[in-house]
Amino acid sequence: MSATGLLIKEFAGKKAYRALRILGASGQLGYGIPTPAFEAGLAREPDLIGCDMGSIDIGPYYLGSGQLATARQSTKRDLKKVLLGARRLNIPLVIGTAGSAGARPHLDTTLELLREIATENKLRFRLATIAGDIPKDVVNKAIEQNRVVGVDGMPDLTCEELSHTTHLVGQMGMSSFQEALALDVDVLISGRACDTAIFAALPIMLGFPIGLSVHMAKIIECASLCCTPGGRDTILATLHADHFILESMAPQRKALPLSVAAHSLYEQNDPYTIIEPEGRVDLQHASYTQVSERSTKISGAQWIAAAKHTIKMEGARKLGERAMLLCGAADPRFIAQHKQILADVSVVVRDLVCEDTPEDYTLFWHVYGVDGVTDLQADQPPPAEICLLIECIAPTRERASEVVKTMKQYLLHFGYAGRLSTGGNVAFPFTPPEVSLGEAYKFNVYHIMETLDGERLFTPEVIEFQ
Repeated sequence: MSATGLLIKEFAGKKAYRALRILGASGQLGYGIPTPAFEAGLAREPDLIGCDMGSIDIGPYYLGSGQLATARQSTKRDLKKVLLGARRLNIPLVIGTAGSAGARPHLDTTLELLREIATENKLRFRLATIAGDIPKDVVNKAIEQNRVVGVDGMPDLTCEELSHTTHLVGQMGMSSFQEALALDVDVLISGRACDTAIFAALPIMLGFPIGLSVHMAKIIECASLCCTPGGRDTILATLHADHFILESMAPQRKALPLSVAAHSLYEQNDPYTIIEPEGRVDLQHASYTQVSERSTKISGAQWIAAAKHTIKMEGARKLGERAMLLCGAADPRFIAQHKQILADVSVVVRDLVCEDTPEDYTLFWHVYGVDGVTDLQADQPPPAEICLLIECIAPTRERASEVVKTMKQYLLHFGYAGRLSTGGNVAFPFTPPEVSLGEAYKFNVYHIMETLDGERLFTPEVIEFQ
């Protein structure tokens, strides 16, 4: 019997009869797992190791391109660490949002790394995968039936726009994980998933309260980020029938009531609500009590089942190829006039590079020190220096490169009112100062789809590693 099968058998007929110890190994697998804290966690004999491997925070490129956001070698190192740890203790390993963005290419790359690790370490185990990709014909039908709505101001999704999506994924919830965990497996790796499903699905199967389990999961998926000082070290949650206790496995970090409660603001529009495909958690009556110098007891979360099942979808479409010019300026006259200078130089560049071809590119400039992150307020003095990040998106890499290289030359020598020297308007931190960044993508799907009764979007598959 495999690791999940052993736990399910142990708890059969005696739900939540003992505490369950759950290890949140990493805030995001692939960026490194500090070994001392992870080993300290293993020494506490956990029942489950969980890792979130992805996020939408990294932007649309990785979903659109199918590439990992993390380095291959560090990703393999982290996978090896958690896989060997789980097999050493014969406990389940659950990983969500494989390969950074959770589409089929990301899942396949993660499985390829696992095969290498299994071969190199002569491991045998039973693994379940759940792809997170959603067929476009399913979504087209939902669009036609008015079952798709945008999130955070996204426009209505059309079938035509959907056709441009390179990879389309849905954030699967706990029910999909539970279907896979019931297949008697040692390891579960999913495509795009709710981070809470990684840690909450199995405890709920074992009889622990849904609200409590999801609240715990929402905190520990970020590892020790909820501690003071916050970090990404491994965290241990000890789940009881009516509360859970959090303790970082790094001795310098403390899970205190204030820091843990403050984590409710992380990635949440409403600090009192955690929204999941199957329902929501109400935290209005949650309680946080310090039980030791470094640990806190949490209770009171309530689960409210949803009347309708929904799935959040994410998709990206290719815009073109991106090139970038990076430079800086310290002349107060240039800084004062930079908006007009950039607009004027853009006209000069357009007239030159579009002399025998249509204007087929888009220029963006981000001026750090003025409006690269936020607009300079009217009552604030201008900065002593600024950094200009000038971005071009064009149909081809060659075209994007042509535009920023031309921009570089004419920005360098453009005449403006009050200029003191023709020697150069801007300084370059390195050469070449223009860089081709490859494909550019944007999120074109960030929508909620109401699913039909009985509609099964995610199907687990079992692989035997021999």
